[in-house]
Amino acid sequence: MDISRRKLINGSATAAAAGALAMPVDPAHAAPLTSALGRDATQFGVRPNSPDDQTRALQRAINEAANAQMPLALPPGIYRTGQLRLPNGAQLVGVRGATVLKFTGGASLVSGEGSNGIHLSNLTFDGGGIKLDDRRGLLHFMNGLNVRIHDCEIIGSGGYGIWFENIAGEVRGNIIRKTANTAFTSFDALGLLVTQNTIQDASDNGIEILRYAVGDDGTLVINNRIEDIKAGPGGSGQHGNAINAFRAGNVVVSGNRIRNCDYSGVRGNSASNIHITDNSISDVREVALYSEFSFEGAVIANNTVDICALGVSVANFNEGGRIATVHGNIIRNILPKRPIGTAPDDDGGVGIVVEADAAVTGNVVENAPAFGIMAGWGKYLRDVTITGNVVRNAYIGIGVSVVPGAGTALVNGNLISGAARASIVGLDHAKVVTDDLGKQNASPFTQIVLGTNAVR
Repeated sequence: MDISRRKLINGSATAAAAGALAMPVDPAHAAPLTSALGRDATQFGVRPNSPDDQTRALQRAINEAANAQMPLALPPGIYRTGQLRLPNGAQLVGVRGATVLKFTGGASLVSGEGSNGIHLSNLTFDGGGIKLDDRRGLLHFMNGLNVRIHDCEIIGSGGYGIWFENIAGEVRGNIIRKTANTAFTSFDALGLLVTQNTIQDASDNGIEILRYAVGDDGTLVINNRIEDIKAGPGGSGQHGNAINAFRAGNVVVSGNRIRNCDYSGVRGNSASNIHITDNSISDVREVALYSEFSFEGAVIANNTVDICALGVSVANFNEGGRIATVHGNIIRNILPKRPIGTAPDDDGGVGIVVEADAAVTGNVVENAPAFGIMAGWGKYLRDVTITGNVVRNAYIGIGVSVVPGAGTALVNGNLISGAARASIVGLDHAKVVTDDLGKQNASPFTQIVLGTNAVR
């Protein structure tokens, strides 16, 4: 039989391959399933689904993996643990929905102070409702750069869900549920992106972007889903908001879906140059979109609001609040009252309220039991234009303050349909003090400059 060298080599290779496939794998030398993700936590004595506390073994594994500049991979299972401290470069990765760190007590479940390059992904952090100290998060980070929390689930925190202070980084794609306080809080951000998270059932606020003193912040809060936010501590608007920016300048709040809040959808307090754009908001019991107190500059544009007590409020000229554009919003189905204790008479029923240096343009307001649009509050009115808006089925279409000392408002090119009492009136605070100026198409007050408005 003629056997060529080529056939002999090929035949030998095939036999060797077949033998290799048939050879049993020695379990003692098999690569860990999670080796592609980094160091396997079980190699450090960590035991998933053990009834024993794993804090010591987990902390050792975290430290050694960080020292080796490698991620620490946690296989599926439940890990009972107290506080874990993350050093520089610590990276923890699990199997989404299957790797659970269950809190047994301590200051926080995971914390980092002065640690940079932190990355948590595909992990579930279960706080078990264990009460935390004030101003403490289940995940708690201070003074760090490049801190990233991705695709994790944070549930049952007995305090805040995530607390950041002096942090630059990213919080993306997480689910935060059932927190005793705010789901996510940031103080004095150094460059932060908060995006694509789902926040449900928080007993304070959904997202807080705060600063200890007024200053530039620049956090981007984009494309999150926020639902079922309760004002657990009470108050008159500090709690129960989906997104709250306080003293934080240049914050962008865009593309968020917000539903069922005791107070506001988006609340900017002393937050200059805030952008509130392209959000979808429904069923909020106070002001849907708020820019208040000592701010300069607010853009509130292209939002939809369905069910609120006030749609947009740009207020507190008495505190220095000024400069705003309110345009392209749809606001409808407005409630007649705000939550008890919010204001002296808990008034509501207004689509848009502005006071100073503001343009209100191209909005649609429908079903307002008090006013479609209001300009000014007593003497606090200056340089407002109300143009090109559609107001349907309001008790009063547009009201402008005419008390002594009030500034000027231009009312032109609006369509007011179905106003039950009057289309355009002069106001002393909330009290009507004129006849229907829209039907007269003339104003006896220098404060109200009337153009051509369509009234039907």
